[in-house]
Amino acid sequence: MSAGDLQVSRLKDLDYSVVQQCMHCGMCLPSCPTYDETKLERNSPRGRIALMRSIADGDLKATKTFAEEMYFCLGCLACMTACPAGVNYAGLFEHARAEVEESKVIDSVWRRFIRRALLKWLFTRHSRLKWLGRMIRLYKTLGLQSLVHRSCILKLFPKRIGELEAMTPKIQSQFSDELIRLETPAIGHKRYRVAMLTGCAQDLIFSDVNRDTVTVLAENGCDVYTPRNQGCCGSLHAHNGEWTIAQQQARGMIDLISPSEFDAIISNAAGCGSHLKHYHSLLKNDEKYNCLAKQWDAKLKDIHEWLAEIGVRKPIGVASGQAQKVTYHEACHLCHGQKITAQPRQLLRAISGLELRELPESLWCCGSAGIYNITQPEMANKLLDRKVRQIRSTGAEVVAMGNPGCSLHITNGLAKCKSNIRVTHPVTLLAEAYGREK
Repeated sequence: MSAGDLQVSRLKDLDYSVVQQCMHCGMCLPSCPTYDETKLERNSPRGRIALMRSIADGDLKATKTFAEEMYFCLGCLACMTACPAGVNYAGLFEHARAEVEESKVIDSVWRRFIRRALLKWLFTRHSRLKWLGRMIRLYKTLGLQSLVHRSCILKLFPKRIGELEAMTPKIQSQFSDELIRLETPAIGHKRYRVAMLTGCAQDLIFSDVNRDTVTVLAENGCDVYTPRNQGCCGSLHAHNGEWTIAQQQARGMIDLISPSEFDAIISNAAGCGSHLKHYHSLLKNDEKYNCLAKQWDAKLKDIHEWLAEIGVRKPIGVASGQAQKVTYHEACHLCHGQKITAQPRQLLRAISGLELRELPESLWCCGSAGIYNITQPEMANKLLDRKVRQIRSTGAEVVAMGNPGCSLHITNGLAKCKSNIRVTHPVTLLAEAYGREK
């Protein structure tokens, strides 16, 4: 089979009506961060869909230019919120990136090595990711990072190496399995039984948020089951054109957590949750997992969504002193991918002693976008600077958000301008409020 055949077949995996659905009305243009920056039609959702349709029609073949355009797209899905025709850009986007990878139009030895090391090796076994996390933790706690900075050795390498090193995250001293019991009973009257997803990078960097999520669920009448050694849900693979691996990871998650046994399966990471809710589309041709994936999608709930659905318990008591000023950043895959915007605010308003200040351009992408801030640093940093300016304009002491990628990216942005604004998850603020009751 030729590269051209592969290109056509991948985009034609979609119902062709999805490819045709775009009306070219332009309503998506003001919502697209890349188009807003360049004002080039090809950098807009409308322009990208036109390219995808040309390939699906057989009028064009995937080229290096097409590939670069698909990876210049953030995948923030703001265009889906703006679109009056309801175009499924998320599906088109993932098919287009899979097209790029199968056509090998931007293949190189170095790129192949990086993708194999990260997507096919590191992020397919959580034990490997934990090992890397421990190495990073040692690098920081033993003072090796400070030694590297003082020695100026990074100046011997390309500038980008130093920039990436500066983005090295802080790894938690304990991972989720060490902080959270396998079974956490409901506090008070049991109302529901739920399963908790701890994620991959989330487990290493924000295991404390996972612990807080379980605490909040228990405080709201949920028995919580947290399986050991969970792995990547496959979102990183699906968003980067590795569908076969994404399907393998999805099957592994369903084998680990049987959806029929729980009232809900809880995610607290926006990017993961958006992908986790679409396992059926990923496994629709799998006879064994087709029905299971449908059940899974129906049970998957973002933590804010679930608490709003069951009725979040308001913490007892009123905080003393001046109200803490909090603003809220909308993670793209929560507001655009999952259409969850009111629920996080509802959660924050349930906490006494918080003053919620609306963030200007709260729906605008921060530039993290999975690994976009690594692969497209120039555009990512422009978006980050814009986001940090808006956060600081609110006068808030805390900025809350529901996605680990956003949290890391915005933390780095605030650190650059020496701001002491705290970055946290809304569920952590709620868990702290419950803690103050005691």
